[in-house]
Amino acid sequence: MMEKQSIWYFEEFDVFGVFCPTKIKNVDMENHIHRRYKKGAYIYLPEEYAEKVFFISEGRVKIGTYSDTGKEITKAILSKGEVFGELALIGENKRRDFAVAIEETEVCMMTVPQMKMMMRERNGFNMFIMKIIGGRVLEMEQRLESLVFKDSRTRIVEYLKSLAEKKGQRVGYEMLVRNFLTHQEIANLTATSRQTVTTVLNELRNNNIITFNRKRLLIRDMEKLV
Repeated sequence: MMEKQSIWYFEEFDVFGVFCPTKIKNVDMENHIHRRYKKGAYIYLPEEYAEKVFFISEGRVKIGTYSDTGKEITKAILSKGEVFGELALIGENKRRDFAVAIEETEVCMMTVPQMKMMMRERNGFNMFIMKIIGGRVLEMEQRLESLVFKDSRTRIVEYLKSLAEKKGQRVGYEMLVRNFLTHQEIANLTATSRQTVTTVLNELRNNNIITFNRKRLLIRDMEKLV
């Protein structure tokens, strides 16, 4: 099967080419940086000035925050081709979240003025950023509703479905998700416990609905994933 179109192509607009070009004309290269981070390295922390927007060219990044009691709350785990730090474009002066590399990661950065200039000049890029911002708001609303109205098992199952729909690759009747998350990462994203995630995943595997290991998740039948 052909792998689905890369996320950094949006309506025939090459977002990767904008964020990570090999050459940039009439642009200060000091403000357009490719940088690598080791696993566990923070890209930014709460209260830092929000001056740049980031694009993942390789690896994975966790976006999260801390509660008043110091507990870590995971908001998203992003991978190659995804953008983060975009709230700087709509008035965020200081970061409210943190961003940390959860594996060896390379990001490309653009300053907020550069981003705004690109958005003015390229309609496709403007639509891409608006879609990201709108999608993140909708996703957070859905997660909040899920926390209020749904039990732990349902939250985990719905997260697996969402993960497959967003990042999966169809292989016949099955859906393949590469770079599968750890049980603890899924627990953090669904506000459940690691033990509950393990129990639900093992139940689904015993019923031959999914198979998984540390590198991938294979959903045998999306309709049976309930």
